[in-house]
Amino acid sequence: DVQELIAPMVRQLEVKGLLVEDQGARIVRVAQEGDKRDVPPLLVVSSEGSAMYGTTDLATILDRRSSFDPHLILYCVDQRQADHFETVFRAAYLAGYAEPGTLEHIGFGTMNGSDGKPFKTRAGGVLKLHDLIEMAREKARERLREAGLGAELSEEAFEDTAHKVGIAALKFADLQNFRGTSYVFDLDRFTSFEGKTGPYLLYQSVRIKSVLRKAAEAGAEAGRIVIREPAERDLAMLLDAFEGALTEAYDKKAPNFVAEHAYKLAQTFSKFYAACPIMSADNEPTRASRLNLAQTTLRQLEQALELLGIEAPERM
Repeated sequence: DVQELIAPMVRQLEVKGLLVEDQGARIVRVAQEGDKRDVPPLLVVSSEGSAMYGTTDLATILDRRSSFDPHLILYCVDQRQADHFETVFRAAYLAGYAEPGTLEHIGFGTMNGSDGKPFKTRAGGVLKLHDLIEMAREKARERLREAGLGAELSEEAFEDTAHKVGIAALKFADLQNFRGTSYVFDLDRFTSFEGKTGPYLLYQSVRIKSVLRKAAEAGAEAGRIVIREPAERDLAMLLDAFEGALTEAYDKKAPNFVAEHAYKLAQTFSKFYAACPIMSADNEPTRASRLNLAQTTLRQLEQALELLGIEAPERM
């Protein structure tokens, strides 16, 4: 709570000569020469004498600097608040509450309904996260049964799998887009086991685990990777691109690059598995090489999913 900081901060802004009267209110002008659009001032105190949202945000920056002295503060907030944060950040820099470049708004888009507006319930209210997860879980149960998956699981294991599939559907649908992009809520598409979806990635993960279990039961061991077939080369090259995807995601603060890599990896492994038999390979070195590729793919796919906050089940 930074309410107790607001009054002394307002006095400090006055002393610094930054606070000016404007139609009964007190503001900080933040427009700069060279601005290509009108940048409104930060309204600090209204004409009625009330502190505003921006005032609290400015006091919060002051508090964080004195309490933690962070090198960088990221604001993960709706993209529609971009102008607000631009104004607050400029005021903070003018007041010396933060060094230029140490405040950044990481804007994100909205999940919209079919009408293109932010998604709401049928009653017109905001959908609660708990209800959204339950919707996804119920749809996941339906999808699993339709695909004939999970029939051999216990009831408890089936429910756990349905939960993981539902969560994967929601998270991947959100994170596969660049964070500033809005998207349409479509639970049927999100929960499909085909296409660019979270459930598809989980299915491929479980599929690789099944291949590796059978290989272990047969006593097969992984060996040095030797590339002979185009599908092997394609998979190996994509595995090598993981670090680049992570770097881009970090630099741009955009997890969609990790999501895109995970999807390409699942697709490429599927093509590899169809073109390059593992256990029925012509010779032991080839089998060992392909087994290594499968193990590496699973490890990397699970790392990518973990970074996206998605957990894969052991079986389906």
